[in-house]
Amino acid sequence: MSAAVVVVRGAVVLAAIVALGEARAAPIQVPLTKIGPANNVAVPPGTSQGVTATELDSALEEGDADGGGDDEDEDSGGAVVNRSISHGHGQAINASGRNRAKANPEILLSYQGVNLFDQRFANNGNQFTVEPPDQGLCVGNGFVVESVNDVLRISDTAGHTLRTVDLNTFYGYAPAVDRTKNPVQFGPSITDPSCLFDPDTGRFFHVVLTLDRANPNTQGLSGRNHLDIAVSDSGNALGSWTIFTLPVQNNGTEGTPNHHCTNGFCLGDYPHIGADATGIYLTTNEFAVSGSGFFGAQIYAVSKRALANGTASLVFLFNTLDGTALPDGFPGFTVWPAQSPGQNSFDSGGTEYLLSSDAVFFETGTSNRIAVWSITNTTSLDTATPSPQLSAHYLPVTPYAVPGRSTQKPGNVPLRDCIADPTCAPKVGATVFNNPISRLDSNDSRMQQVSFANGKLWASWGTGLTFDGGVTAQAGLTYVVFEPKTSTIFQNAYIGLQGTNLTYGALAVTASGRGVVGFTLVGPANFPSAAYTSIDAKIGAGDIHIAADGAGPQDGFSGYRPFSTRPRWGDYGAAAVEGDSIWIASEYIAQTCTFAEYNTSSPATFGICGGTRAPLGNWSTHITKLSTK
Repeated sequence: MSAAVVVVRGAVVLAAIVALGEARAAPIQVPLTKIGPANNVAVPPGTSQGVTATELDSALEEGDADGGGDDEDEDSGGAVVNRSISHGHGQAINASGRNRAKANPEILLSYQGVNLFDQRFANNGNQFTVEPPDQGLCVGNGFVVESVNDVLRISDTAGHTLRTVDLNTFYGYAPAVDRTKNPVQFGPSITDPSCLFDPDTGRFFHVVLTLDRANPNTQGLSGRNHLDIAVSDSGNALGSWTIFTLPVQNNGTEGTPNHHCTNGFCLGDYPHIGADATGIYLTTNEFAVSGSGFFGAQIYAVSKRALANGTASLVFLFNTLDGTALPDGFPGFTVWPAQSPGQNSFDSGGTEYLLSSDAVFFETGTSNRIAVWSITNTTSLDTATPSPQLSAHYLPVTPYAVPGRSTQKPGNVPLRDCIADPTCAPKVGATVFNNPISRLDSNDSRMQQVSFANGKLWASWGTGLTFDGGVTAQAGLTYVVFEPKTSTIFQNAYIGLQGTNLTYGALAVTASGRGVVGFTLVGPANFPSAAYTSIDAKIGAGDIHIAADGAGPQDGFSGYRPFSTRPRWGDYGAAAVEGDSIWIASEYIAQTCTFAEYNTSSPATFGICGGTRAPLGNWSTHITKLSTK
């Protein structure tokens, strides 16, 4: 293993692109524990009392660069979540820009989702201010389940809110921060929600990463962390759910393997969920909880019917760092499992496909290949002798590059103005500092949402782009549509708009092969907006549509000193299929207010601008239902 770690961290030796090939790897078994019912009850929100001394969760503060841009003003070390291993942005790829559509005939429904005010003041206000709002969205049986860091909202398909509950309560834990106690007490730190509605079983599957505290009276972590999996007991999202827990510290305790992560505890970062006819597949990026080091993507496979029946007790773990799956011994990074809208592959005893990109491994920050991972013999997950196997090979694609940060349109930034004001800065717990308007995280070219539909794999991920021979680099997207058995590529191109950045694309495709990529659109002339484009295997991507224009710039604590030096924006969006419709959830900014409106004298109204934001941030999400007919 040590040799593989050296390869990952010493990226200068990764310059060569290897020939196509394939190897195979077998899994080990790790225990899954059934915990009991979820606490799926509505919890009343609290009211603002100004910024508290325990406003931010230190467990979620990030220091490592995501490679989403510039090397300046980047901290290192100490981070525990949402890490990357990139070396900075790569040379942007030249492309032809797309057109911006003048109308949105496909939109069936469009409404604002969860925002930071909802997050911060859920559970009687016993929540942290959190950036970014990692997006989990699933739709089925008449319900829309949207979860972000760290609140879950269930709506009907007309957009009416039915229930809102914080994730600590839903998973049966103490409040994230209980300010009613003296001293203040802290529940586990929950992050990175993902969600899937499975038509085969008619159940919702929801997963989060949970980090345990060393002591409830401090924010320090014990090192133990686990994926918590909630499975609805029926197709009714408002009904009961059953929770399972999967330890992912991988240090030899609780039945886990010992991956020898720095300082003893590994971290199952950035979990995502996919499914085929038989299994649920969870993937993580494995870092050390504290200290440096990347220890390979992890892939977990479990019978979805055993989960739905409440009988699952074993999970099969593939460690991509063992060097046996890819022909050159590379590990996976952000290996994203495919979701299948009612169509599955039954080749080789059932196959689940997963994809990953690898530009982050190279000093240049560029690549012209992706890895195609296959878990075969998945139908055996429902037998007494499960024997899934992992194999992988490379697929050549058009070049892509780690993008730089995204510029946003200037506007009202009252938190920034407050930090610069000697009388206001103490109200937000800051020393006086003059900050520029932040440039947003643009991702690090990691793979985003993957679909298996109409016999093809569909995926999108981030890249840096220039347009029509220009030199100004912007963030854009690249996508591929291919037949996995033969590696026949039907579409492989870029999605970009000259003078504008497109970030965090989330792709979903109907069973008939009609797709949508949702993303955030932001640039010198645009506040962060919710946008999308259609995608088709024959004609590729269409014009770019704006579903909801941003109302102002991002104005959040992570973009400003002294709170942080890395402006966070998203970590991923989400898209979900419902018959011939596709739902997308993207981050955008729904509000704007002046410094005078923000800087009120009353703690009850300070910083919330009429309940449209929280004192330390103003992100929101937008949900759009689109017709693909």
